[in-house]
Amino acid sequence: MTAPILDIHKILKKLPHRYPFLLVDRVIEFEKDKSIKALKNVTINEPFFGGHFPSRPVMPGVLMLEALAQTAALLSFESAGQEPDENTVVYFVGIDGARFKRPVEPGDQLVLEAWIERAKAGIVKYRTRASVAGETAVEADLMCTMRRIA
Repeated sequence: MTAPILDIHKILKKLPHRYPFLLVDRVIEFEKDKSIKALKNVTINEPFFGGHFPSRPVMPGVLMLEALAQTAALLSFESAGQEPDENTVVYFVGIDGARFKRPVEPGDQLVLEAWIERAKAGIVKYRTRASVAGETAVEADLMCTMRRIA
């Protein structure tokens, strides 16, 4: 495997999320203002598996969407060349066309991809896809905005 574009140490500087809510382990491809590809290694140690579901652990769909949103945020921060501080966040403003195609289980490696579709008035629309071994797990259009908080 080639060296990551962003390893976990650099991701921690870009995203405000921390365990157990940081859902991106590394960025493996990046094209400024266009696209990003990242990885999330899904392990049985994830705190949500204890209750979702005890007899058949499955990663919750909302967490797959959150992982895609974090990946999209990394695309925006990295494209802008920003090292955000604790007062800079990326908020969801919309999700369209979310489709879940395959369950994600412990041991899977989730490949997270985001492409910038358009940016207008401070809102960026991303086309996103998460897959396991080339099989789509979820796809959605996400709209996000970067904001300073006080």
